[in-house]
Amino acid sequence: KLLKLLPFEQNPISWAGPQPGEAQFLYLFLGDITQKGYEKKRAKLLAPYVPQTQALQKESKPQMPVPSAAPASSSSSSSSSKFHRARSGGARDERYRSDIHTEAVQAALAKHKEQKMALPMPTKRRSTFVQSPADACTPPDTSSASEDEGSLRRQAALSAALHQSLQNAESWINRSVQGSSTSSSASSTLSHGEGKGTSGSLADVFANARIGRKSFSVPPDVTATTSTPSARPAAVDLPPSGIVKGMHKGSNRSSLMDTADGVPVSSRVSTKIQQLLNTLKRPKRPPLKEFFVDDFEEIVEVPQPDPNQPKPEGRQMTPVKGEPLGVVCNWPPALEAALQRWGTTQAKCPCLTALDVTGKPVYTLTYGKLWSRSLKLAYTLLNKLGTKNEPVLKPGDRVALVYPNNDPVMFMVAFYGCLLAEVIPVPIEVPLTRKDAGGQQIGFLLGSCGIALALTTEVCLKGLPKTQNGEIVQFKGWPRLKWVVTDSKYLSKSPKDWQPNISAAGTEPAYIEYKTSKEGSVMGVTVSRVAMLAHCQALSQACNYSEGETIVNVLDFKKDAGLWHGILTNVMNKLHTISVPYSVMKTCPLSWVQRVHAHKAKVALVKCRDLHWAMMAHRDQRDVSLSSLRMLIVTDGANPWSVSSCDAFLSLFQSHGLKPEAICPCATSPEAMTVAIRRPGVPGAPLPGRAILSMNGLSFGVIRVNTEDKNSALTVQDVGHVMPGGMMCIVKPDGPPQLCKTDEIGEICVSSRAGGMMYYGLAGVTKNTFEVIPVNSSGSPVGEVPFVRSGLLGFVGPGSLVFVVGKMDGLLTVSGRRHNADDIVATGLAVESIKTVYRGRIAVFSVSVFYDERIVVVAEQRPDASEEDSFQWMSRVLQAIDSIHQVGVYCLALVPANTLPKTPLGGIHISQTKQHFLEGSLHPCNILMCPHTCVTNLPKPRQKQPGVGPASVMVGNLVAGKRIAQASGRDLGQIEDNDLVKKHQFLTEVLQWRAQATPDHPLFLLLNAKGTTVCTATCLQLHKKAERIASVLCDKGHLNAGDNVVLLYPPGIELITAFYGCLYSGCVPVTVRPPHAQSLPRAPGKAACILTTQTLMRLLKSREAAGAVDVKTWPTIIDTDDLPRKRLAQIYKPPTPEMLAYLDFSVSTTGMLTGVKMSHAAVSGLCRAIKLQCELYSSRQIAICLDPYCGLGFVLWCLCSVYSGHQSILIPPMELESNLFLWLSTVSQYKIRDTFCSYSVMELCTKGLGNQVEMLKARGINLSCVRTCVVVAEERPRVSLTHSFSKLFKDIGLSSRAVSTTFGSRVNVAICLQGTSGPDPTTVYVDLKSLRHDRVRLVERGAPQSLLLSESGKILPGVKVVIVNPETKGPLGDSHLGEIWVNSPHTASGYYTIYDNETLQADHFNTRLSFGDAAQTLWARTGYLGFVRRTELTAASGERHDALYVVGALDETLELRGLRYHPIDIETSVSRTHRSIAECAVFTWTNLLVVVVELCGCEQEALDLVPLVTNVVLEEHYLIVGVVVVVDPGVIPINSRGEKQRMHLRDSFLADQLDPIYVAYNM
Repeated sequence: KLLKLLPFEQNPISWAGPQPGEAQFLYLFLGDITQKGYEKKRAKLLAPYVPQTQALQKESKPQMPVPSAAPASSSSSSSSSKFHRARSGGARDERYRSDIHTEAVQAALAKHKEQKMALPMPTKRRSTFVQSPADACTPPDTSSASEDEGSLRRQAALSAALHQSLQNAESWINRSVQGSSTSSSASSTLSHGEGKGTSGSLADVFANARIGRKSFSVPPDVTATTSTPSARPAAVDLPPSGIVKGMHKGSNRSSLMDTADGVPVSSRVSTKIQQLLNTLKRPKRPPLKEFFVDDFEEIVEVPQPDPNQPKPEGRQMTPVKGEPLGVVCNWPPALEAALQRWGTTQAKCPCLTALDVTGKPVYTLTYGKLWSRSLKLAYTLLNKLGTKNEPVLKPGDRVALVYPNNDPVMFMVAFYGCLLAEVIPVPIEVPLTRKDAGGQQIGFLLGSCGIALALTTEVCLKGLPKTQNGEIVQFKGWPRLKWVVTDSKYLSKSPKDWQPNISAAGTEPAYIEYKTSKEGSVMGVTVSRVAMLAHCQALSQACNYSEGETIVNVLDFKKDAGLWHGILTNVMNKLHTISVPYSVMKTCPLSWVQRVHAHKAKVALVKCRDLHWAMMAHRDQRDVSLSSLRMLIVTDGANPWSVSSCDAFLSLFQSHGLKPEAICPCATSPEAMTVAIRRPGVPGAPLPGRAILSMNGLSFGVIRVNTEDKNSALTVQDVGHVMPGGMMCIVKPDGPPQLCKTDEIGEICVSSRAGGMMYYGLAGVTKNTFEVIPVNSSGSPVGEVPFVRSGLLGFVGPGSLVFVVGKMDGLLTVSGRRHNADDIVATGLAVESIKTVYRGRIAVFSVSVFYDERIVVVAEQRPDASEEDSFQWMSRVLQAIDSIHQVGVYCLALVPANTLPKTPLGGIHISQTKQHFLEGSLHPCNILMCPHTCVTNLPKPRQKQPGVGPASVMVGNLVAGKRIAQASGRDLGQIEDNDLVKKHQFLTEVLQWRAQATPDHPLFLLLNAKGTTVCTATCLQLHKKAERIASVLCDKGHLNAGDNVVLLYPPGIELITAFYGCLYSGCVPVTVRPPHAQSLPRAPGKAACILTTQTLMRLLKSREAAGAVDVKTWPTIIDTDDLPRKRLAQIYKPPTPEMLAYLDFSVSTTGMLTGVKMSHAAVSGLCRAIKLQCELYSSRQIAICLDPYCGLGFVLWCLCSVYSGHQSILIPPMELESNLFLWLSTVSQYKIRDTFCSYSVMELCTKGLGNQVEMLKARGINLSCVRTCVVVAEERPRVSLTHSFSKLFKDIGLSSRAVSTTFGSRVNVAICLQGTSGPDPTTVYVDLKSLRHDRVRLVERGAPQSLLLSESGKILPGVKVVIVNPETKGPLGDSHLGEIWVNSPHTASGYYTIYDNETLQADHFNTRLSFGDAAQTLWARTGYLGFVRRTELTAASGERHDALYVVGALDETLELRGLRYHPIDIETSVSRTHRSIAECAVFTWTNLLVVVVELCGCEQEALDLVPLVTNVVLEEHYLIVGVVVVVDPGVIPINSRGEKQRMHLRDSFLADQLDPIYVAYNM
């Protein structure tokens, strides 16, 4: 029977969206697969990954097939329970769970269940994070531990939804009866415990699903099928490795079967990349707009509003008034007056009780004590701190109150002492370390308030961090403070005649409450004395306080509701507050409930977390009664999860006497103070309302009843009515304060006497917040009453009930839609977070990347969480958020437990976390970036315009008046130098002539690391030695003219003599870098003989060599150390100059070893061009610090001195490693005018000597003699390196004009070289965006997206270059980027190929342009992209100088999104992002961009780099990174010229040979 596994009919939505893992899943289930066949196929696919085969056989019992009679719908619903392992029983630590929309999340995940996740799991090195017991390369197991619940929950949610829709769906305030589980979070009651008071079978299903685990071995059967859940091994989704599905046809060299150079398919990396590609193949949500054709407008997609988005339809709201503030005859004229009254008339009444660590009452402050101690403090503050004439404090000064959270008594005395002294208290947290999270901002607050004095207790002062000599440390960013201890033994009793000044409350400031903004800055909200009084009156009236009542306060008494009720309103009404500190709550979460029971308290002040914790701990305490409570004030009743906490708490504690009408959520903000509070209800009255809102509507800022999708609903409870004496309106959250429509969400604004008056010292921000006059739709103000912005988002519902749906601080605006950080946290918590997330600690914020906000979720990971659990949780959170909030998460990071910055009460400090994330100091232990799914505003990829032929381009250029881009060096014909050239065609003849004419003229000097000359060679010595080598070659080697001879020598003079020896005997020399014992060479093919030194010969014949290569196949090896003094019969003279002189082998940047053939004519031509360009003659000296094995380095080292007769001082670059000063001191000592080096030498000097310039001066090194310092290179000039070199050594005389670069390529080793005459090298800034289109657009310095390029020296005499379109082979105009083609007498005559496939690159050497004037010339293709620009300078010929700019190698460019990128540009951006990135390389593989970074910091930083790298490449290059690989320093291979070998790197990565620290696959 066929299994109907993918219910397309029932679930069309889930199919359309981008479902992770689709491709694999399809593959697994398409075709007529039976149950047995499925098992077989699955086993086969998993075989390589499942270690215990026996276990597999045992576990895969065939499942019962679905009876064919079963209706289609039932089989589809059962399929979600089909693929789950049964969940192990056992109690779960439920403490940190949020049960808001858990079922919604489960249902959302169930949607994704049909197509299993196929996110490739990141690869991690074992040593990096010791936490993970699971093996690093296990593929992700995505079956959850509790999926059987998932299916039940979905059933339940569906039936609940049906139940719901039978009730009237129109009334969106659903007055749900407490017992029936219909509101979206009502089921939360059942997930905790006994589930009393719930009714109906639905409840039983839930209760069984969660609790009855021990009695039920199988969950109750709620599906209509007979399937029993069988314990199957977890399904592992790796792509079917044998099948190449979905590879596009044109993917050259990279079909999966044989990735980039024959890397086997089973390689872990390529499997993961394939998985990633399959995941990424799904369509993105919005279709991308057309790409711009060729205008340089900003090319970013501007998100267009969705035409179907809901729009507000109601009328404009009118401000809502609260009931009038009653006039009570005995209300005091000021709060201080109330204290005086109770302190003198009711001195024995208890005011405040403090608890010890165990939760037992330890001290009770009476009103009499509070009054007398506050008086003493006030007197001391005003009279005893300074002298009589110069008091330290005057009324109106601000002082900081630094009191720990477990000492409310001292705080209360200090607070009232300040009020009585008329100084303004600013309560702040106790600083714990020098660098507390947000500590610097607190310092800013203290500074802006002008605080110089801090009050504290003796115990607290002792506990503050101290310096070595016992002083309190200077906290970061804090002003200098004097600390005053307020313990009563240090206070002076006030004299009888001294009385505090208690006037009627006015608008002068009473106290300042600190508030942290979204960005992390701390501001002080100033509260006036009259506002403080009015607020206490409003609270007394709203809460109906009466004298002598007892209240229990769990909140922070320094600010917000804890201060307003527990410290201020307390005194107003002579209440008795029991203060439960946070530290007690941690050890005994039930302590506040016990206090209510013990003291028969009437009111309790709590947050949702306290309700949660009490429920968790409730089993310990049976006999508590909450019947005395008339008000349970839930101060964060505005949170999305408060409703479920309240419901669950009520259902649990109703049996303990808690009255349903006692639960009073309220909404508060530092600016507006209490915004609204639910009044204590009358028993039996109908309970207040619920709003079940559509998340989709909310994201567009409108209120819609949720009807369509049960999962994306937000249930909110009201927070009661507006405060007495207040007025409320709702205004648009951004832009001018325009009144909202009745069905629109906006920021709640309040106008009343009881609110903050300003941010202290910040006039500008104050105006926007505290003095808001609402305007109507036409923009004219409504009334004159100023309102205060509360920072809360919400609306006023029917019956003037206030609903809050979020905070302005938690607002994330992504692509024009608004989401609430708290809602996303709630979703994260509802995904089986127990096994992964530590204490429910999740932070959500947004960062701005590429013109939009992106959501980042950071959670702390439990120490015992396994790698699999974490990864699985992460992938499920992504799905849940996508499904419920319809928004993508950009980055999801897990950090080790307890590492996120904390707020004083232990919450997460969001702004600091965000700062750590952005600066790369968060140190995650797991990270998942999803730029592919989130970034939907990239422009559409460019399509190349077909059909424009080269000729039409040419005509277009002519019409536009553009020059054809070509340039040339001086003409050789006019500057014929002496007879030397006419006489001697060959270099061998020149050497013989010099040996006769100037036998003792020294040509070469070789230096060692100490700078002493180890070896010299005069013309005659060189000639003689060459003769002897030639004769040995003829005798011992029996070689014929034209045979190849390998020269294996360290850099030195022996290499030179061996080279000329070969030429004398007619053999063709090939210089090869000598091997290390670790890397023995494969001798280049067709070699007839090897010339080397004795030491190297011993190495070649050693055991290691025999182990590595077959020595028998090697040609004759001759050592040239002791040569017989034998005269050569005759010196070979080649019959024609076109004969081969030598082979030049080199590894290109793409990792290819290529040899080029250099003829005698080319050698002479090249030497002559260099002689002319550098004005070399026999009285000159040049210093060379280069590798002498290939390219221009070899030519300068071995050939030029013989031709021009100048003296070359040879410095082997490896000697610099032991003596960094060697090169520069040589140049200085010999007063060298021209020196040549490589980039690696220059980098060594810049990095190594950068901070030792003074030392260089002391050694007497002076570079003022240097006229040219030339870097020999075959790449784009490294401008930043040459600039910093020039800057650094300017102090020791280096001229800023001296440094220049050469440009050569394989086909022609020297095309440009600066030389001595001619204009200085020019630099230009070009627009990077245009370069990607192969266009050159010059911009000003500092323009955004600009790139600084430098000219690569002057074109050598006799050389012509032209810029050509590499595809059409037609010449280009000078505003285009194209391939550089070269024509010159010294171009190589072809590739030397070992396998005789010359035809492959024959067109590199003799190519014609497809049309145009120069079409008759034969050109060689350099393989480099560049452009020519005519400058304002004059060349030697008198005409304007044409500069050649090299941009990069054509082979290296990355074609992405139809644009051309140069790896170096992306690498430059990446290297800048974090100080720990030592080096970086990029390459592409199957259209994925892979970035490899070398980490030079500690391994904890590895994962910090992933988001930074992704961000910068997106911001600066409009590309999404596919894979980020973090490796150790030195892993990126470089060749002898210091160029990165990106293709080698790519092959090693695909073959899994990099041993990376971390590999992140971006989704």
